[in-house]
Amino acid sequence: METEAVEVLKLSLHGATVGHLAGYQGGKNVLVFDPDYVANPQRPTLTLSGIAEHPASKSLFATPWMKQQRLHPVLSNLLPEGALRDWFAQMLKVHRDNEFPLFAQLAADLPGALMAEPVAPEEIPTGVLNHRTRIEPVPRMVLDGRPHFSLAGVQMKFSMFEADGRFNVSQPDRLGEWIVKTPSTRHKDVPLNEYTAMKLAELAGVEIPEVRLVTLDQLQDLPPINLPNETHAYAIRRFDRDAQRQRIHTEDFAQVLFKYAHEKYGAANFEQIGRVLYQFSGRRLANVQQLARRLLVNILLGNGDAHLKNWSLLYPDHITAELAPAYDIVYTQAYIPDESQISLNLADSKDWYRMQLGHFETWAKSVGLPWRAIKPQLEDTLEKARNLWPKFLQQAPMNPEHKTMLEGHWRRLERDLRIF
Repeated sequence: METEAVEVLKLSLHGATVGHLAGYQGGKNVLVFDPDYVANPQRPTLTLSGIAEHPASKSLFATPWMKQQRLHPVLSNLLPEGALRDWFAQMLKVHRDNEFPLFAQLAADLPGALMAEPVAPEEIPTGVLNHRTRIEPVPRMVLDGRPHFSLAGVQMKFSMFEADGRFNVSQPDRLGEWIVKTPSTRHKDVPLNEYTAMKLAELAGVEIPEVRLVTLDQLQDLPPINLPNETHAYAIRRFDRDAQRQRIHTEDFAQVLFKYAHEKYGAANFEQIGRVLYQFSGRRLANVQQLARRLLVNILLGNGDAHLKNWSLLYPDHITAELAPAYDIVYTQAYIPDESQISLNLADSKDWYRMQLGHFETWAKSVGLPWRAIKPQLEDTLEKARNLWPKFLQQAPMNPEHKTMLEGHWRRLERDLRIF
């Protein structure tokens, strides 16, 4: 009987060894947790279910996480989707669903603070490989001279650092500080759309990172990708890196709820996200109030793509969850003219042309909050939008046709949400 090759990665978080991830030649992936990490009451949080207050925390790390081909959702969701995943899979000559080699290749600049490094066969701890017989540990070889980074999403997007006015693809010795999205070959002026939508959201009280429009000639070392005849890319500062270029751990809500990327639209609703924030986050009331503001802004901006992966938690003190700044707010109706729904249910509805403040009252009660804690946030959002958005939109860089469509969207909303 032939032996089966196995490669091992050590996973660490803020200097603590979380465990070891074994990738077997036959496709099985096994994450074995480090006993010291499991026993440490002050361990850095890998995922929200692991905090002491969570009912699942006692059983979460009791047994290894075993999966076939794909990794556990907490790890799988760190990998890119769409065209970027296909590009990496082609580069590595592996199937796009064979996630261990993708994870190993991208381990130098994963989202958040989780780090993964290859373990030499002779240094694999006892017990890590107890799940297979007739195995042969082999060293993991990461391709040199390639960009090593990972960011989830269906657009081509790159983790980059800025130097001397130019943006460079991140390398193992230099973490990315920005996410840069190149123009789409399918949809027109997406960078201008997203930049404008994010700035409108900020004017309405939504917390966002720094965003910029950058010219394509500012981008260095891009792989050979097709680009349309447009002049600008969109850049957003990474909120999982601090001013000293240190990692801050983060996880999106697909990770929080243990859902795979393909489940991001139908596996939860906004009541669940609100309850998670209210029950388990640090500044729980402020986090839910900011969530309510963003939910309203997504409706006002015709954003039908605020799925599970577009909401995230941050762990700034390494343990306690907080709502991360907003990202990926786009006027999606510009590209889907008959679109009229948000991505997840809100008070059992998705139709933004039927949404009223009453839906938010129902949502607040389901989350466990009194309406008086949420209503003023929504009223303030609407006041800011009505007073500031029309004038800003006139001089914003958004495509003029998209501006006209967005103004038409504002007129079609129910009266208590209408901008003008």
